[in-house]
Amino acid sequence: MTISLQASLFDVADAAAALEPLPGTVRRITLEHGAWIDLRPGWVANSDELFERLVDRVTWKADSRQMYDRVVAVPRLVSWFGSSASFPDPLLGEALIALNDHYDAPEEQVFETAGLCFYRTGDDSVAWHGDRVGRAIDRDTMVAIVSVGAERTLSVRPRGGGETQRFPLGHGDLIVMGGSCQRTHEHAILKTKRAVGPRISVQFRPRWSRAGAPSRGVSQ
Repeated sequence: MTISLQASLFDVADAAAALEPLPGTVRRITLEHGAWIDLRPGWVANSDELFERLVDRVTWKADSRQMYDRVVAVPRLVSWFGSSASFPDPLLGEALIALNDHYDAPEEQVFETAGLCFYRTGDDSVAWHGDRVGRAIDRDTMVAIVSVGAERTLSVRPRGGGETQRFPLGHGDLIVMGGSCQRTHEHAILKTKRAVGPRISVQFRPRWSRAGAPSRGVSQ
């Protein structure tokens, strides 16, 4: 797959992608109704290298879904790795371990799965939603998203109306949505007419089971 990405000004030429520290570097934003968001810009150093590896190594799928009386194409490419699957790049496994160490979450909130989403142009998007996992339970849960490639804006707003907050994410940034966020808020990557480069997001989630099957959630 041939993809053109404008390199980050913060990347070091020929340096390998690597994780920066989490303790003491994460900023928490408190939302309404017990929801919160953590931000760690540039968590993956030299992240353009990771972007290029994921473009080449991941088997990307053009998905579709039923929309009323017709089947429509999902406006992004996707891939998903369950708790027993091998991740497509070792740095994703390192990221999962680092997140679990940092958050020291209860057993039911330990990150286990990774969903990947490839936004090729500004026409690729995901509509307003809360993760299916979060909507299906009455407990807090976390979703951690690592963004590599070009910057896109993740918009977050309270369910039922309220102020929209916008978080530009790209080039190794980390955002974690926690507390009641998936139940009380919704988020989206909206289409844009601006000239934007390609972005890959990696969403780490707990493995919430329903009827014995892992829940896959919605990609961001």
